[in-house]
Amino acid sequence: MLNNEEQADAIDLPLKYTPFIDSITKRGLSISQVLCDTFSIGWYGEMNTKRVCKVICYYVNDTINFYMRPIEGIVVTVDLDEMKIVDYRDRLMAPMPRADGTDYRESKQDSLYDNRINSMTILQQDGPSFTIDGTHVRWANWDFHLGFDMRVGAIISLASIFDHDKNKYRSVLYKGYISELFVPYQDPSEEWYFKTFLDIGEFGFGLCTMPLQPNTDCPENAVFLDGYYTTRDGDIARISNVFCVFERYAGDVMWRHSEAALPGDPVEVRPDITLIVRTVSTVSNYDYIIDWEFKQSGSIKVTVGLSGILEVRGTKYTHRDQIQDEEVYGTLLSENIIGTRHDHFLNFYLDLDIDGVSNSLMKSHLQTFVNGDSPRKSYWKVVNEMAKTESDAKIRLGLGSTEIKIVNTNKKTKVGNEIGYRLMPGSVVGPLLLENDYEQMRGAFSEFNVWVTPYNKSEKWAGGAYVDQSHGDDTLAQWTLRNREIENKDIVLWYTLGFHHVPVQEDFPIMPTMRLDFELRPANFFDHNPVLKLKSPKPVDFFNCSSKLPLFSQ
Repeated sequence: MLNNEEQADAIDLPLKYTPFIDSITKRGLSISQVLCDTFSIGWYGEMNTKRVCKVICYYVNDTINFYMRPIEGIVVTVDLDEMKIVDYRDRLMAPMPRADGTDYRESKQDSLYDNRINSMTILQQDGPSFTIDGTHVRWANWDFHLGFDMRVGAIISLASIFDHDKNKYRSVLYKGYISELFVPYQDPSEEWYFKTFLDIGEFGFGLCTMPLQPNTDCPENAVFLDGYYTTRDGDIARISNVFCVFERYAGDVMWRHSEAALPGDPVEVRPDITLIVRTVSTVSNYDYIIDWEFKQSGSIKVTVGLSGILEVRGTKYTHRDQIQDEEVYGTLLSENIIGTRHDHFLNFYLDLDIDGVSNSLMKSHLQTFVNGDSPRKSYWKVVNEMAKTESDAKIRLGLGSTEIKIVNTNKKTKVGNEIGYRLMPGSVVGPLLLENDYEQMRGAFSEFNVWVTPYNKSEKWAGGAYVDQSHGDDTLAQWTLRNREIENKDIVLWYTLGFHHVPVQEDFPIMPTMRLDFELRPANFFDHNPVLKLKSPKPVDFFNCSSKLPLFSQ
């Protein structure tokens, strides 16, 4: 992993390097307005490599959004061990994109839109319903621990849910976190081909976690927690407000029914109040907003919001008509700015302990069948299949009709069903790179949406332990070649969430948040609806308020 201290040293080197200063002068730019950033370099089949990184530079003049003003054509290679420049390329020049319209700060806007949204507030007059004791969080029927790691950021562990019928807590998730993030860009030029990042293993989601801003990153009722990690010198570093924890009511319905067939048209509704644990990691230009959402119904929903700044390339073009048949590997977003196509593949480590340690993967195939005795021509049925080995559990989701469950076959419900949790997948995409492409070998966890392995304490990250310039020989894809048994074992579910990003003009100069999510949902875990007996919220009069609002607790 590249640490913050050595990256800070590396980005200063070009500013004192005579050939670089000459290149800046040749472009008519001022060296005092240049800012640089580090880039991992990947691996391309070499047997002997040195610990190096690339440095790319930008022009800050007249905007805070320097990512929209790349100094095109210059690539600097830095040896991180010797902390010196070992290769310098100045291959081409492109017009410097204008600063106009790139600054996203409110104070820099000529005028602000008035969409007439009245002020909103969230009030819990008795304080939050959850308690936090160190790393231990308790809320409603949930109990879990919240940890911080310099590599993966937020870690949820020992999550269990209280079963009122059984009068005890039952285990669900032993440990969960984002294990790796693969972001390959799709421009083959000398200045871009190496931009195939494994952000968590190379830069660290924890190291890139940013302090959350009260009332904007998180609502008024949020409680904030700090995070700690060790520096390269062994000192303890603190990131303030690394987590926020809050209860959310977004107007959603937990369950409802109205019955017009009965006198009085009875209606029963319960509002869906949930608990959110949020962190934000800013890996250079991209901001990843991570929410772990706990629902009283027993579900755990994970949402990843992508915002921040696109990685762009300077170009001579100012209008799409000028491009004609040339492949520019992206979208013309504004004059002299091309947003480059790329992917995001996020792999989640989910060590599920569904009511116990020994679990299995059940694939429920929905299959069409014909019943000749019926007026209809076709129906569908469910055929269950237990995955016995790792190869059985490599699954590409898509148009096929297969449901994925983690079940505990050692325990049954009152009517005899296997206790389990179902994976409700989100965006389903797969890689478009060749399997033998060196970078795809390193990010091979993206080949399947679902993997399952037997628990192994050394298998923590889908991209391997040492990711920077790795060869793809210590990855989830390699571990599963052993084809170990996974039925009725302590198993880990690895789920890959992703999307192909074709930039659009609405992404300029800063992206509106795009959200991806998945959910772990009880599937015969309880004997009936676990939120059936929740109390209805009671109206309350607030001081100097004429309206009545529902309380956020049952």
